[in-house]
Amino acid sequence: MSAGDGPVVDATAFDVLAGHPTEQELAVVVSVLSSLPAVQPEQSNPPSNWSNRAGMMRHPIHPGPGAWRASALPHPQ
Repeated sequence: MSAGDGPVVDATAFDVLAGHPTEQELAVVVSVLSSLPAVQPEQSNPPSNWSNRAGMMRHPIHPGPGAWRASALPHPQ
């Protein structure tokens, strides 16, 4: 590749199925699509709940009857 040449793109990156777009219209479509963030595949192994540190955080205590007893009991999630 020499200076002044653009990046090399596979000729079959996408196909125009309908219409007759100009080179400028195709350039706009390519620039918009290339500026979009890459789609990340969903994690095949989500993190385990054993490593979730949110369970170690203290839950809010609300005043009222029996609040002192509820403050010492584990909070269901």
